Amino acid sequence: MARAARRRDGHLAQERMLEEAMAAIAENGLAALTMSALAERLGTSGGHILYYFGSKDLLLLEALRWSEAALAEERTALLARRLTAERKLDLFLQLYLPRGPRDARWMLWIELWARTPSNEALHRAQEEMDQGWQDDLAALLAKGVERGRFAPMDTAARADELLALLDGLSTRVVLGQRGTDHDRALVSARSAARRLIGLPE
Repeated sequence: MARAARRRDGHLAQERMLEEAMAAIAENGLAALTMSALAERLGTSGGHILYYFGSKDLLLLEALRWSEAALAEERTALLARRLTAERKLDLFLQLYLPRGPRDARWMLWIELWARTPSNEALHRAQEEMDQGWQDDLAALLAKGVERGRFAPMDTAARADELLALLDGLSTRVVLGQRGTDHDRALVSARSAARRLIGLPE
């Protein structure tokens, strides 16, 4: 059983619950994640977890928010680095794509995508997280255009197109579709980026 961090009042830290939920998803898949199973991993009760999150759906959403917040920090650091626009774009692609079929973040995304049409709050949360990626990629492309590394373009439109393609590749990786893994998806993403942005082969 994982040792769980506790606050001074003896309660489990919410961040620890989210961290353990993501670890459980990566190990056993989303379908196997139940409140009782997570509680056992944490050495607490399912009721204690529900006290903080209210439902499994909200726990999953908060786990995704927590994961995305960490990636947002990585994107901010990436954009601030002294690298060529081409190198930054390549690192952005690597950051976006799942590491493999058991990537917990992407398993959550696919699960929650299926629920957004009937859940307005979930839909808004998804759009908010998506917008962060969109804005950062558009800013990266704009800086590349400004410095003459990329040809003039509608950076918002190109960012939207590239992210849509990355979503498709990522879904194939997570579903374990034949002939698609992280490395092959990255090769495809790089090729698509070159075509969309007009970079030389």
